[in-house]
Amino acid sequence: MATLVLEAAGQIIGTAIGGPIGGTIGAALGTIGGAAIDNALFASNNRNTRESPRLADTAIQASSEGAAIPVVYGRVRVAGEIIWATRFKETAVTTSQSAGGGKGGGGTTVVSTNYLYSISFAVGLAEGVVHGLGRVWADGKLFDLSTAVTRFHSGTEDQSADPLIETIEGSGNTPAYRGLCYVVFENLALAAFGNRIPQLQFELIRSLSADNPDSLESRLAGVALIPGAGEFVYATDAVNADDGKGTTTPQNVHGSTAVADMVASLDDLETLAPNLGAVSLVVGWFGDNLRADHCTVKPGVEVADKITYPETWSVNGVARTDAHAISLVDGRPAYGGTPSDGSVVQAIAILKARGLRVMFCPFLFMDIPAANALSDPYTGAAGQPVYPWRGRITCDPAPGVGGSPDKTGTAATQVDAFFGGAAIGDFSVSGTQVHWTGGTDWGWRRMVLHYAHLCAAAGGVDAFLIGSEFVALNRVRSSSTNYPAVQALKTLAADVR
Repeated sequence: MATLVLEAAGQIIGTAIGGPIGGTIGAALGTIGGAAIDNALFASNNRNTRESPRLADTAIQASSEGAAIPVVYGRVRVAGEIIWATRFKETAVTTSQSAGGGKGGGGTTVVSTNYLYSISFAVGLAEGVVHGLGRVWADGKLFDLSTAVTRFHSGTEDQSADPLIETIEGSGNTPAYRGLCYVVFENLALAAFGNRIPQLQFELIRSLSADNPDSLESRLAGVALIPGAGEFVYATDAVNADDGKGTTTPQNVHGSTAVADMVASLDDLETLAPNLGAVSLVVGWFGDNLRADHCTVKPGVEVADKITYPETWSVNGVARTDAHAISLVDGRPAYGGTPSDGSVVQAIAILKARGLRVMFCPFLFMDIPAANALSDPYTGAAGQPVYPWRGRITCDPAPGVGGSPDKTGTAATQVDAFFGGAAIGDFSVSGTQVHWTGGTDWGWRRMVLHYAHLCAAAGGVDAFLIGSEFVALNRVRSSSTNYPAVQALKTLAADVR
């Protein structure tokens, strides 16, 4: 208003004093003065206030009176029913931002208020005791429970009331829902779900025969932990690969939660096998020939130039670039790589922390790809079987084949070449790092003795396996009564002890 009034007044006064030119100058001066007065008197002209839409009501997933309560067995995916919910909680978040003014005017302040909503609620899932909660989906997508505050009530007949529900409803007014398995979400943020409770589904795990002490699950006392291959498959900390361009790929986190696969797997295992007492930890290196005297035994990697963090792959002091590069099938590694020493140490630690006995099992994968030109000790032909069984490693030619060194000193020499000459003193230990100091030997003794040192550095294990199905090798003789592979294993056993 002042801008208009002073503009007109300035023009009149200016014209009276200086004619038309004076009128123009007077109008301009009046406009400037009027704008200044308007800016001072009417702050709202500089303040643009905006508000986001506000929520009038909350859409509930499902809450049907008299709905059936499922009874589940095994591993089942259910949606459940809302059995309790609070009103939504509104949080106003106000921000302000200044925008530059135009010619002759002041700046503008934009004030924005966004309303964020959250809600607490409980979802009833199943009747009776459920032994574990697996994956959770929200609107059809996997939902990481670690990003929300939740409590799982397994459905026992003596479970207590949920503390949040009791705080809101009051002591003595809150049912414990005994005999009902349910999940409570505390103050779940709704922005990612369109300001509503998402459509939730839950994977429930219930033993088929938990109440039967003679069932397989209840009597299961030990398992073999495999695959034994995978560069970080046994790591309990998350490991990622970085392509150097800002893209990362998880190496050992593939579930719906942010925990490592090793941790999630052990959780499931202990849920389904409550009396489990021992685990065989399998860790593999790679052989490359069925002829004993030509077979090297080395740790392998899936990709030679991968960058990982926070853990860098290393086995026996061997860096990724110096390890055996696993052969490819259709452009992908035929096996997972050797678990890193760091992940093996973590695996031993978590198994022992859970009260499980550990047997360490060194394992040999045979990485002999298709179209190889290696001489077959069983036929003499070029081309050994593709990815064969380690139990076929033998002397060359094999016993029973013409020209075989079986029952001669040459057979012993070939067998000794497979085992190698590694000695206990060929290793140095610093904390939980074990390094090789014995030169270029790549035999079975080097692998086994490395892991003996590593297990000791990790705090020890309960048992240690030194052979890995070397059936044919154990049958090779240096005389009619002497089996050099058997003698080599006996010597190795003593060294491991």
